[in-house]
Amino acid sequence: MQEQLINDTSEAFRSVFQSEPERIFLAPGRINIIGEHVDYSDGFVLPAAIDKHICFAVKKTDDSETCTFFAKDFNESFSFNVNEKQSPVSQTWVNYLLGVFNAIQESGKEIGGLQIAFSSTIPMGSGLSSSAALECGFAYILNELFNLHLTKKDLALIGQKSEHTFVGVKCGIMDQFSSVFGKEHQVIMLDCNSLEHQYFEANLDGYSLVLFDSCVKHTHLTSGYNDRRKDVEHGKNILWKKFPEVQKFRDFTLEMLDEVKAEMGETSYKRCKYLLKEIKRVEEAAKALSAGNAEYLGKLLVETHAGLSTEFEVSCEELDFMVEETLKQNGVLGARMMGGGFGGCSINLIRNENVAEVIENITAEYKAAFGIEMKVYRVKISDGINEYKRNEFVI
Repeated sequence: MQEQLINDTSEAFRSVFQSEPERIFLAPGRINIIGEHVDYSDGFVLPAAIDKHICFAVKKTDDSETCTFFAKDFNESFSFNVNEKQSPVSQTWVNYLLGVFNAIQESGKEIGGLQIAFSSTIPMGSGLSSSAALECGFAYILNELFNLHLTKKDLALIGQKSEHTFVGVKCGIMDQFSSVFGKEHQVIMLDCNSLEHQYFEANLDGYSLVLFDSCVKHTHLTSGYNDRRKDVEHGKNILWKKFPEVQKFRDFTLEMLDEVKAEMGETSYKRCKYLLKEIKRVEEAAKALSAGNAEYLGKLLVETHAGLSTEFEVSCEELDFMVEETLKQNGVLGARMMGGGFGGCSINLIRNENVAEVIENITAEYKAAFGIEMKVYRVKISDGINEYKRNEFVI
């Protein structure tokens, strides 16, 4: 699949630019094993880069003023002058790239002319962060070709800034960080505030991570997200008023939370209870993965889904059905909704010998219940952004 993507992208470059690309780069999507909605609450997340990529075929040009993109999947081109100040445009995909260029330009670094064709195997709109791969892949390319001396952390922050300023999405840092810092067979336990992180081996021999895409995205994602943040902030304020000596939200205990339940109100109490339990689950999941304890990891995934559905209340009928039915299948150790909620994918931990049967059964059950053809993505944990050279990676 990867070779096919590289060949198709290279062929698109030749067709559009009438020459050979000089270099090939791959930027991955990501999954988050566990740790939803904790990134803005002093918590840890547990993401990993996956083997779905955006491939960039690239060539520096003698024309030092023009940068031209060709998006193969949209069959659209866009050019801009690298010496001019950029502003957002009507084509959304272009803004992810212009935002990256703008952030680098504002730092005073100079960039020359480029031709880039790109194509993707990261399904768009499925919560696998194709946008972060696009942003950070472009930042990585500019860093490599023009010797900008940016660190990996710089590249992740530039990708995030692009999304904030040119796309208008106030995303966290997890997606960009995962795309840049990913390592094959390893997950990243990341503190989204300090960006401190550590790697844990993902020992999943005999098991597969399979994503079931519900193919629904309910409109209250944004409003629901904002409401949850307000609920959480209200709860935090009451906790800190009662326990001012506590430094970070993750250091509050469930006993402390119970003490202020009446003052906090039922809704904020449920939200904060989910978050405090989820933060602990992330740490437990990292250890379980490292120890190869797939059964315990599966149990934690199930607990997370229950918390997201009943305490944080960001699931939906389709996802609850999908998870509930999946957990009844042979060989399924765990399942949960993944991402912000109200639609998107579930992540499922399944014994290898049962994967085909589970996919067949759940696809049929989901179609019968909702009339929707579920999409399925089998994923492996892979390296972060890298350059591809003759069957080997340069990282």
